[in-house]
Amino acid sequence: MVDFSELSAALDQLEKDRDIPKDEILDAIAEALKIACRQQIAQRRQAKPENVSVDNIEVAMNHDTCEFHIIEHKKVVDEVTNPDTEISLAEAHEYDGSYKLGDDLGIEINSLDFGRIAAKAAKDAIVQKIKEVEKISVTEEFKKKVGTIVTGIVERYVGRNISVNLGRCDALLMESEQIKGEHYKPTDHIRVLILDVKDDSGKEGSRSKGGPRIRLSRSHPDFIKCLFAEEVSEIRDGIVEIKAVSREAGNRTKIAVASNDPDVDPVGACVGMNGSRVNAVVSEIGNEKIDIIEWSDQPAQLIENALAPAKVIGVVADADQKKARVEVPDYQLSLAIGRDGQNARLAARLTGFKIDIKSESQVEETPGFMTFDDIYGPEDDEDPESEEDEFEGDTDSDSCDYEEIDTDGDYENYDEPDEESSDDDTTEE
Repeated sequence: MVDFSELSAALDQLEKDRDIPKDEILDAIAEALKIACRQQIAQRRQAKPENVSVDNIEVAMNHDTCEFHIIEHKKVVDEVTNPDTEISLAEAHEYDGSYKLGDDLGIEINSLDFGRIAAKAAKDAIVQKIKEVEKISVTEEFKKKVGTIVTGIVERYVGRNISVNLGRCDALLMESEQIKGEHYKPTDHIRVLILDVKDDSGKEGSRSKGGPRIRLSRSHPDFIKCLFAEEVSEIRDGIVEIKAVSREAGNRTKIAVASNDPDVDPVGACVGMNGSRVNAVVSEIGNEKIDIIEWSDQPAQLIENALAPAKVIGVVADADQKKARVEVPDYQLSLAIGRDGQNARLAARLTGFKIDIKSESQVEETPGFMTFDDIYGPEDDEDPESEEDEFEGDTDSDSCDYEEIDTDGDYENYDEPDEESSDDDTTEE
């Protein structure tokens, strides 16, 4: 009698190691045994396997013990015309004398009698089915991880793309999804965000032979969200919420946070004690600068916060047209715009508004530019000298007129001085 305990133990181990359901492997074995029978019959009849029918062959599989039996069903007839599906009454009586014409006779086939060709066909079918099931299992596993960060191992560079081993499969980190300035060596550990998972044909859910295509990223704004969620317990608990992120990977990121608890400071929670939390995030993304601002439901206040570290005199925002006009002190214009327009560009993406920034002197020279005072009136108790006294050490900077910042990412480059310096000369209008 055949011992099926070894087969059962092997399938249990395969299910544990590769996360392939045992029942699916048993179904694959049953189908493979039918294929082996087809090959055996074809070889006996000297016919092509595709011309042989195995509809009368049944594989009885016990999913608990892994015991299987191959039964060939034949009809008892008076005169045999098809020996593959019929048996004479005399031959049937050799098995059991109770058979009558028209009865169905089940004859067990011993799989050990299969020839070399039939056995190889069964093996190939089982291996192919296991690979197919494993690819589907991997695809489903990583689909559950979309939007999360996983750790992989750098295998090699494929052109400028990086091949990353994620354990059960490999994936490519495309050049466009990498952080500028980062370099990795083989065997280095790398943390990546899983953006999307598709099969090889590009159609989700289809059972393609090519396996899953996993899209990875380190430059996506959601990568910053996940890093902060790991470091800030208030974000994981839902007390602090990241409302928006705008990012130029490798250079600067702005995030807007809000608190659902009036007793919790959202910015302070993200910064952490002595900047420990934000520094942990910065160290993961190559010392990229991060501006954390407080979210506001008031567009004007949100835009003012988003333009930090620049100081703003006033903001007029049109929520319907998603446009805003901002007035800043003359010496703050270059800081508000940022190097190559970066600060204004990131603020526009963060808020979703087209932002037109002008200095005080430019506002006076621009007819029709609606200022803060035009809407709310001048502040009578404002001391004109107080603002100048507040920022001691800053030198005057002539203003530049910049076009509106488009939130689509198609921005014009601006030739203005370094955003960290407020005493550089700028081009006079």
